[in-house]
Amino acid sequence: MDWLWRWSLIDGPIPWALTALGLAGGLWLLFAGTADTRGYRRRAVPLCAAGALVLTGVGWVVVEKWWRPFPDPIETRIYAWIGLGVFAVLLLGVRLAADRRVRRGLVSALAAVAVVAAAAAQVNLVFDAYPTVRDVLGLPDPSRIAFADVPPPTATTVTGSPLESAWHPPAELPAGGRVATVAIPGTASGFAARDAVVYLPPAYFADPRPELPVLVLLAGQPGSPQDWLGGGKLVSTMDAFAATHGGLAPVVVVADGTGSQFANPLCLDSALGNVATYLARDVPDWVVANLQVDADPRAWAIGGLSYGGTCALQMATNHPERYPTFLDLSGQEEPTLGDRTRTVDAAFGGDEARFVAVNPADLMAGRRYPGSAGVFVVGKDDRDFKPGQQKMYDAAGKAGMDVRYVELPGGHSFSVWSAGLEGELGWLAQRLGLTA
Repeated sequence: MDWLWRWSLIDGPIPWALTALGLAGGLWLLFAGTADTRGYRRRAVPLCAAGALVLTGVGWVVVEKWWRPFPDPIETRIYAWIGLGVFAVLLLGVRLAADRRVRRGLVSALAAVAVVAAAAAQVNLVFDAYPTVRDVLGLPDPSRIAFADVPPPTATTVTGSPLESAWHPPAELPAGGRVATVAIPGTASGFAARDAVVYLPPAYFADPRPELPVLVLLAGQPGSPQDWLGGGKLVSTMDAFAATHGGLAPVVVVADGTGSQFANPLCLDSALGNVATYLARDVPDWVVANLQVDADPRAWAIGGLSYGGTCALQMATNHPERYPTFLDLSGQEEPTLGDRTRTVDAAFGGDEARFVAVNPADLMAGRRYPGSAGVFVVGKDDRDFKPGQQKMYDAAGKAGMDVRYVELPGGHSFSVWSAGLEGELGWLAQRLGLTA
C-alpha cells in the first residue's frame, strides 16, 4: 500500500480530481431538485450564502482581531475557501431537512464532502503542508525507529577536516537514514517542550562512526516538529545528500520552539517561557549526552521556517558562541505577537528595554559578529515576509556576518522552505566541516 500513501497532493492528478469532484458536488448542492425546488433556490441558497459569509466574517474577526494566535494575517483567499466549505455544509443541512429520501440525502452528503475536500486541497496548495496522502493521514514515516533502538556509541570514531576526506563508508551501510522521536527535557530552562524529531543519516549506523555535525531545525507557528517530516521533506532531502556523500549528512534535531501547536513564546526567555535557554543549553546538552556527534559549536547550525526562521536568527545573535551558523527561512523582522506594544506587554510586562536587549535587529546594530555566517531564504511572492528578510540580511552584513540572501519561486509555503533546505545543504555541510 506504500504506493498509495506516496500519492502527491500538491501536483499531479489528485488536486485536479478533487477540484472536479468539488465542482460537481457544488453543482448538485446548488441545482439538484428538492421537495420544494423553487423555494430552495430562491430562499434557502441565498440564506445559506449569507450565513456562510457571516460565519466566515466572525471567524476572521475572532482570529485576526481578538484571539490573534498568529503574528501575521492569514491570506484572504484562505478565508474564501473556508467560507465555501461552510456554504456547502449549510446547504447540506437544508437539503437533508427538506428532502428526507435516503438515497438523495447520501448523494448530498457526498457532494458536501467533495466541496469541503476541494476547498481543503486548495488551502493545502497555498502552504504545501501536506504533500502526500501519508502526510494528510498522519501515517508514520517508513524510516522511523524507536529511539531506544538507536545504536550506542562506538568505541572509536572517525574525524577529519573535512570529515569526508577521512571517511570510508563500509559496504553494509544502510541505504537511508532513520528518524526517531524523543523527549528533550527542559532541565535548565523549565520549558515544557513537545517531543523532538531526530534524523540520523546512514553513516551514523557505521562502526567506527564518523563524528557528524549537527543541524537544529525549528518549525513554524502554528506547527510542530513533525512538520519538517511532511511539508519540509526532511528525510528525502537528507537521504539524497547522504547518497552522494558516502552516507554522510548532518544529524538533524528538530526541536520544539513553541510548546504547543498555537503557542507563541517568541523564542525568548520571558514570562511566556524560557525558550532561548531551552534551545541554547538544554537541547545542545542533551544531544551531546545522548548522541555521538561533533560537540564543537563550529560544527553546529540552527535553522527554521517562518517563526522558526526568526528564532534561528535570535539564537545566532543572542548565542553566537553556540550557533555561529544559521539558516533563516522566511523569518520575521523581529519576534512578534502582532505588534511591538502587544509583544513587549505580554513578554516583558511593558519593559521595552528588555525586549531591545534580545531583539536581533537591535543587537546587530550595536554588535559585531565576525565569526557568524548564515543564509536568508524567502519566496519571491512572499509580500509579507520578504521586506523583513531583506532588512535583516542587510543588518547582518553590516554587523560583520558572512551572509547570503536567496529568493525562491513561491510564497510563504513549504515548497519554499523544503527547497531552501535542499538548496543550502551543500553550503551548510561545507560550513560545518563535513565536506570541502
